[in-house]
Amino acid sequence: MDQIGLLLDGFAGALTPSHLLWALVGVTIGTAVGVLPGIGPALTVALLLPITFRLEASSALILFAGIYYGGMYGGSTTSILLNTPGESASMIAALEGNKMARTGRAAAALATAALGSFVAGTIGTVALTFLAPLVADFATGFGPPEYVALMAVAFTTVSALLGPNLLKGVASLLVGITIGLIGIDSQTGQPRLVFGAESLLDGIDVVIVVVALFALGETFSRLISTTGHSTVQPVRGRAVLSREDLRRSWPAWLRGTALGFPIGSLPAGGAEVPTFLSYTVEKKLSRRPEDFGNGAIEGVAGPEAANNAAAAGVLVPLLTIGLPTSATAAVILTAFQSYGLQPGPELFEESGPLVWTLIASLYVGNVMLLVLNLPLVKLWARMLTIPPHTIYAGVLVFAALGAFAAGGTTADLLVLCGLGLLGLLMREASIPPAPAIVGLILGPIAEQQLRRALVLSEGDPSILVSGPITVVLWTVVALSLLLPVLLPAVRRRARR
Repeated sequence: MDQIGLLLDGFAGALTPSHLLWALVGVTIGTAVGVLPGIGPALTVALLLPITFRLEASSALILFAGIYYGGMYGGSTTSILLNTPGESASMIAALEGNKMARTGRAAAALATAALGSFVAGTIGTVALTFLAPLVADFATGFGPPEYVALMAVAFTTVSALLGPNLLKGVASLLVGITIGLIGIDSQTGQPRLVFGAESLLDGIDVVIVVVALFALGETFSRLISTTGHSTVQPVRGRAVLSREDLRRSWPAWLRGTALGFPIGSLPAGGAEVPTFLSYTVEKKLSRRPEDFGNGAIEGVAGPEAANNAAAAGVLVPLLTIGLPTSATAAVILTAFQSYGLQPGPELFEESGPLVWTLIASLYVGNVMLLVLNLPLVKLWARMLTIPPHTIYAGVLVFAALGAFAAGGTTADLLVLCGLGLLGLLMREASIPPAPAIVGLILGPIAEQQLRRALVLSEGDPSILVSGPITVVLWTVVALSLLLPVLLPAVRRRARR
């Protein structure tokens, strides 16, 4: 009952005209960038971070949350009409949805994706409402040893989850930790990794790093590899479901939600596993398995619901223990820090009204997304005809303006360009940028907590495994490191 009362207070804040406006702007931008291939919510939030510095924290976070949810909605449009999934979690929508589009059923595919996203997003947000405070209460008992172990879990799971393999994920993580060490050591006062450059004594602004690695790195990579337009499948008729399509879709929506939210809530969850799992479940349970591979509507409904439920689940570890498990969550963590807020158990106590207003705005944004997506589906489809070079030219301009607004010096622009080239090299080597952002943000926190733990134990490292919670967390770390190595070997042996 306490949580319901707090949520009602959150709605009182979320339904103010200014917050409604920012929610509408967020979901509109999110849907648009979700539709455009290659422009994901992580890149968009990174670009808008410097521009939103003058907004109130609640308004900016509502905007970013709207972009996050909208990007999940819009990604299905690209997959279905263009057969170009913007992220790995949208691959299944491309597999079945594009087949439906090629047989003239694009409107039905888009309708089941939009309605499934609404159902899953709403149920996931309800679960977030009641689960997040419980997790936060549990985490309030964490001391320095528990936080060190938790940061280790974040480093290993994010490296394994967000990269093509563990080694490349760890390489990206080390890049971020190294950048986070630049500047003056807060305890000794000694400069670290500045190489005589006075402009680096205060460290590198995290916003500049995010913009460079995501926006510039992605832009340079796309400009090098872009090959022109793909064929966009036309949308005929209104995006509505027939009675038969609805009968086949709604069970898939519920099953996808049941898979997506709990897996997305795990520190090593993400959206890829539940979407693929949902597709497998729907294929096994379908009375018409021969439709799969030829445009089965359940193959769009279930995975899209799982994708959006996982997006809500990702917010549980982000808000309660400050652990981002996706690229967009890592950038949103940067947004919290830019306002002096550190997601974690204390966030609900120190900034309760802000958190509950943010959660309430997710309900409002879900309704807005449904109203935007179904009637305007032909408008979103037209956006796929915008030339890529036009889009990325605008991204470059906003990136440069954002970096200059963050720091206000020419040195910031030089750092931006240097890190942008680093981001390009990382992408060419298939090294993901998201673990670097996690390392940049959580690295200094892990260092601080490790020093505190060693001070408490007078230098005895055994304090790091002194309690049951730390033992469990270090076990998760070991499994995160060993499973990516052992599973391929087990599969090879099974094939033999």
